[in-house]
Amino acid sequence: MNDYRFYVERVPAPTGMMLLVTDEQERLRALDWEDHEVRMHRLLRLHYGVGLTRLEANAGVSNARRAVEAYYGGAVSAIDILHVKTGGTDFQREVWTALRAIPVGETTTYGRLAALLGHPKAMRAVGMANGANPVGIVVPCHRVIGANASLTGYGGGIERKRWLLEHEGAARRVGAPYGKRPLRQYRDFYLKKLDAQEEKPVERIFA
Repeated sequence: MNDYRFYVERVPAPTGMMLLVTDEQERLRALDWEDHEVRMHRLLRLHYGVGLTRLEANAGVSNARRAVEAYYGGAVSAIDILHVKTGGTDFQREVWTALRAIPVGETTTYGRLAALLGHPKAMRAVGMANGANPVGIVVPCHRVIGANASLTGYGGGIERKRWLLEHEGAARRVGAPYGKRPLRQYRDFYLKKLDAQEEKPVERIFA
């Protein structure tokens, strides 16, 4: 197996210092909070193999960092164009691709996301894939909520999830109604996302 050389940047943010990891092609590989650095390294080992990743400090400023800073500055769609490259299983990458199809300012539920992927009974598996997502915010697992509109769990913590949703305009207060875009519209948006990507991580699942 080949070693992976990645570059790390520390990005100050209103939600806490973030760790941003890119590769030599400036593709985003991981994004997590500094206080969850142990988890980030665990996911990198899980997705790429033990001892196969080399992390070095980035001497410059990546495009990914600029986009994340713009996101926190109020340009919340700035992260939509970032090229993300992940490890993981085929199913996990399928879920992560679908997450990027949730429009900024909207949310969906685990059940609706499972149905979107054509696996309506796989809500638990979708939730587990969410939990294994190495690229926070950009692959927006924070936009997935409970069927009763509760925030449910989030790897970065519920308060961060609440802050991100409010920052994006999806939640004005706890318990507020969330977006309920028809499933077909999510599907169409998802397929457009696939078309826009240079590397399609999964085959078209909607004929």
